[in-house]
Amino acid sequence: MPTLDDVGKAAGVSRGTVSNVFNRPELVRPELRERVEEAARRLGYGGPDPKGRLLKEGRFNAIGFMPPGAYAIAEFIRSPYGRELLQGAALACDAAGATLSLVNGTDETRTGTIREALVDGFILGNVVDINLVASAKRRRLPFVILESDAGPDVNSIRIDGRSGAMDAVRHLTALGHMRFAILSIRRTAGSAIIHLPGQAGRGLLAGFALDHERLQGFRDGLAQAGLSIDDVPVIETRPGDPEAGAAVFDHCPDATAILTMSDWQAITVLDEAVRRGIDVPGHVSVVGFDGTAESTRTTPPLTTVAHDVVGKGRLAAEMVLENGPPRQVVLPVELVVRASTAPPR
Repeated sequence: MPTLDDVGKAAGVSRGTVSNVFNRPELVRPELRERVEEAARRLGYGGPDPKGRLLKEGRFNAIGFMPPGAYAIAEFIRSPYGRELLQGAALACDAAGATLSLVNGTDETRTGTIREALVDGFILGNVVDINLVASAKRRRLPFVILESDAGPDVNSIRIDGRSGAMDAVRHLTALGHMRFAILSIRRTAGSAIIHLPGQAGRGLLAGFALDHERLQGFRDGLAQAGLSIDDVPVIETRPGDPEAGAAVFDHCPDATAILTMSDWQAITVLDEAVRRGIDVPGHVSVVGFDGTAESTRTTPPLTTVAHDVVGKGRLAAEMVLENGPPRQVVLPVELVVRASTAPPR
């Protein structure tokens, strides 16, 4: 392979001049630049190896985005929430002239990815073990954790999941609903886990702080209406599991209202209702969680606990790029009432 020295000899200039032509062309006279470029074309030299420059500068002009939990990249970008979060981060990177890199965050790879990824900082979709935070700190790169509070010395952005969940329950009980089912998020691989009332060992496998906050909000909202979450079926499913709707209708046939922890879950319920000829909201009301743009396009349009997902992604990337003092941001949520909820028959 030809080198800078080879091009310099062919063009009759120094190695430094060739380097400037490719890296700082404004410093080289146009006629000299053309001579060097012609020599490079003749030799088949395409320019310096970018890896060498990056290693020398110690910067990659890139942010690494790690999906939450055990989700692989392909699954994450299928999610309406995931796509909007990435869109927000990409908007901030575009404005800064930086690159957004997706890095795998599965159980087997996430710690190694933090250690080895060629990026200047990270957006971590969530943290389920302390080793991930320790690994990020060891690299001394800025990072932001989403949906977890890791303390005052760590950047974090999360939502008020408990109050949002309570608002969803209050809305439904105000309509007159008393028979509920809850779709919780399963954070491990596998089919739906069914927790029926009176079942022994009803402890949920939900692994994120946000999941427990939302479940606590459902519990508190039900208690305000004189109901107990112990009497409510709870089903844990992966957000995009196409069987989620079937699981809830098969195991909770008497429920008149279904509370979910993501719009994607709620959409699977609406899809299954169409397949079974179940009228929403005439037969059952459904509430989502996230407020993604896709929730406005469902049939019927989805009532959901909303927050600015795109804005959250943008803010996360901006915090990494700024590399300022640690901040802990809690974003507000808002119940957006649409046509998927109505009084029970």
